Amino acid sequence: MSRSYSLARPALFALDPERAHTLSLLALKSRAFAPRNLNVDPRLRVSVAGISFPNPLGLAAGYDKNAEVPDAALRLGFGFVEVGTVTPLPQAGNDRPRVFRLPEARAVINRLGFNNEGHAEAAARLEKRKRKAGLVGVNIGANKDSTDRIDDYVTGIHRFESMASYLTVNISSPNTPGLRKLQGAEDLDRLLAAVMAARSGAAAIAASRPCPIFLKVAPDLSFAEIGGIADAAKRHKIDGLIVSNTTLSREGVEGRRAANETGGLSGRPLMARSTYVLAAFRRALGANMPLIGVGGVESARTALAKIEAGADLVQLYTALVYEGPSLPKRILDGMSRYLDKSGLKSIGELRGVKVDEILNRPPPAGWETP
Repeated sequence: MSRSYSLARPALFALDPERAHTLSLLALKSRAFAPRNLNVDPRLRVSVAGISFPNPLGLAAGYDKNAEVPDAALRLGFGFVEVGTVTPLPQAGNDRPRVFRLPEARAVINRLGFNNEGHAEAAARLEKRKRKAGLVGVNIGANKDSTDRIDDYVTGIHRFESMASYLTVNISSPNTPGLRKLQGAEDLDRLLAAVMAARSGAAAIAASRPCPIFLKVAPDLSFAEIGGIADAAKRHKIDGLIVSNTTLSREGVEGRRAANETGGLSGRPLMARSTYVLAAFRRALGANMPLIGVGGVESARTALAKIEAGADLVQLYTALVYEGPSLPKRILDGMSRYLDKSGLKSIGELRGVKVDEILNRPPPAGWETP
């Protein structure tokens, strides 16, 4: 952690987590954080779904819900930034308090519930930056009270496909009742058919390439469910999966203050579970489908572990709460040092090298055996 952030963190942690988050957005808008000598190591470049990513480290959805600071976040060193989750209509989300830090475990529990300003506000901001450099994905969701959630996703495709580097269909938040049911076979089949058909519309024909579509899934899946999702992803030819969202498990935080709060758990305790799920998806999907690994990334070591488990790209968010805005640069520098030490010519050479080793370990608590 940088010295300046280590000095500021006690004051930030004295605030309500959402208030501290708002202050961090304001700081980014003011360009208070501007790391120098950012890593531009060409060995970290990765090509995924027809996009050339300058490095494999991304900012996960949830931090910049309303597309307020994507360019400022990119300046921290991220190779790409994902904004959202954005729903068609604005919604306030669940009642406060709804975000809880677990500092001893380097974790957070949230039950935000897709709080955001809606499509119109995010689209207006993204339209203004459309011709700027930098990769910005848009994570789309469904309104809590929607009568047709699949149509909400189709609406999101149409709204953002012309201004997004890629689109993420988020059906894995535990904080919108019933949303994760869209991961089930019949509903998932209808959803993917609808969004891929929407992506193939007039905007895609006019564009030089269709906007890639990724599917974001939960870590709380059985092997049978992973197999079903993998089959649907291949059948509908989606461009990749993001593995994973927050977990309902409390493994690793038992007995901690706030551990019994309702919501999804993120941060360090999610690392083992999400990485195991990632490896299971890599095995189920084979070598061709791109994967983005999320959950517990907080260092170069954990980012590399995601790639070894089968990820092409990785994302983080919760670790920023504990490590501060210098974290992306430190992770990228650590990746470069690892390549120096190992003699590898590209970060992609690590992709999937430990899938079998990971899946030979006992699965996380609550899983059936393979």
